[in-house]
Amino acid sequence: MSAPALTAAQQSAVQRRTVLVLSLGQVLGGIAFGATVSLGALLAADISGDDALSGLATASVTLGAALCAIPLARLAARVGRRRALTLGNLFALVGIAVVILAASLRVFPLLLAGILMIGAGNAGNLQSRFAATDLAVPAHRGRDLSIVVWATTIGGVAGPLLLGPGEIVGAAIGMPPQTGSYVFSFVAQSAALVLYLVALRPDPLLAAQRIATVAAAASSVQAVDRPVVARYAMFAIAGSHVVMASVMAMTPIHLSHMAHSMHAGHDTAAAAADVSQLVGITIALHVAGMYALSPVFGILADRWGRLQVVLFGQVLLGGSLIFAIFANDRAWGVMAALILLGLGWSAATVAGAALLTESSAPELRTRRQGRSDSLMSLSAAAGAVLAGVILSNFQYAGLGIAASVLVLIIVALSPLGRRARS
Repeated sequence: MSAPALTAAQQSAVQRRTVLVLSLGQVLGGIAFGATVSLGALLAADISGDDALSGLATASVTLGAALCAIPLARLAARVGRRRALTLGNLFALVGIAVVILAASLRVFPLLLAGILMIGAGNAGNLQSRFAATDLAVPAHRGRDLSIVVWATTIGGVAGPLLLGPGEIVGAAIGMPPQTGSYVFSFVAQSAALVLYLVALRPDPLLAAQRIATVAAAASSVQAVDRPVVARYAMFAIAGSHVVMASVMAMTPIHLSHMAHSMHAGHDTAAAAADVSQLVGITIALHVAGMYALSPVFGILADRWGRLQVVLFGQVLLGGSLIFAIFANDRAWGVMAALILLGLGWSAATVAGAALLTESSAPELRTRRQGRSDSLMSLSAAAGAVLAGVILSNFQYAGLGIAASVLVLIIVALSPLGRRARS
């Protein structure tokens, strides 16, 4: 016999608990993803011996998320968010172990397989933001979603900043170079798995499904579904993610070239130290931009409207690309580009996720959320591969020009985000 639907007071209390648990899980899960973002391209370039292949690291992490997004969403629809999220944690734990093994053996395909598994785990992290909307009232949907996104700031910023301490720990216990911070990632992912198993009760999606069933039985009014708006939301989320992922993935390689150019090849040890420090600080600032102001964008999405904040995100992304095109030979210019890149991504994806959720009828939401995450990750995987080729042939400025085309397309198609149900 199924559990009864929640009262309004119970729903509010469960929602507050759910947002807290999901936020703590995002703090822990963000550590592994932050480390992979920082180290993936560098490990890929080092082990493969070819900078052009460095984009395959980001492609693998996004491909892993794409392959698991729809299956995890379907699993959540059947058995709830809790089991789907914990399965994602298990994928990430296996992936971390495989990456460390690949770095030890210096086997490039094995490295990509491990990063792909970490990406599969990140599909669970992405699903957490939708889990925050399962029991949210419409007036606070953007805010609740953005709080969970914001929580990733702590883990996402800590991941890159743990590169230095991680190398000390890794050297002490005999780990391969550039993998020490994965020790912290493994511990954090294990803690997140336990947290979801123990504390994510009652399951928010199952509770929301019971509430929707009771409401449908008591009312003859059918929930409104706006498929054109939902499709535009998916495109805006995916396009913004491609812009962010492609530029971000190539930034460590670009900064590495800058550092070695400064030392003119005479002091390789100093250049390597500069690379680690510059990459760590820049990616940390970028990740802070991705998540730190997400509650602000969530509140703005509730007050201004979802589409308006999606377009504001495109303005921020455009500003980022201007720095990438015209100030890419200066460290401060690259940092400014990465900060704005993160802010634009945050505004577009927080508001886009809220737009997708509210434009979909309850029975279609979980399915479309999974499709959105899969499309987002697949597009970013292709973008990361192309970004490596563009960087090799047209430099960082050329990458910025190519990414700006996608921003313009998202803006041009924005009238679709206002269409009502036909």
